Amino acid sequence: MKNILIVLIIFISLSSCNNAKSEKMNPVSSSENEKLVKEYFELFNQHKWKEMADIYVENADFKDPSLGNGIVKQSHQQIVTKYTELSDMFPDVHDKILQIYPSGEKHIIVEFVSTGTAPDNSKFELPICTIFTIENGKITKDFTYYDNFEEPQE
Repeated sequence: MKNILIVLIIFISLSSCNNAKSEKMNPVSSSENEKLVKEYFELFNQHKWKEMADIYVENADFKDPSLGNGIVKQSHQQIVTKYTELSDMFPDVHDKILQIYPSGEKHIIVEFVSTGTAPDNSKFELPICTIFTIENGKITKDFTYYDNFEEPQE
């Protein structure tokens, strides 16, 4: 019985060391991911599209009504082009974060409102929710949800 207890203690000790070692070797922190997402929104609001695109992996997965149905791969250059065109249409486009919800080790959900003014001085305010998947310090997936329907014309 004493031998079994000693073996059990050794096993638990080794197991604890291995868990601590793997956590140090693969440090995943939701606060680091949250920091990355906040940097994303700072760059967005400064219209620094190239720097913002660099936060993504090359050929990241996007789900966004403006890109069509389903998941679409976007390169850094396609991201820069998309947001350059957006800021050409709405030069003062700005996102205001309402809430950030960390979800597990790889996901950050952000609830925000996008606003801007078109060249004809019409303004928009659009509530949006995005689920970011972050792996190895880069955004791998950007799944964005908002109401993309236009109001009926009278």
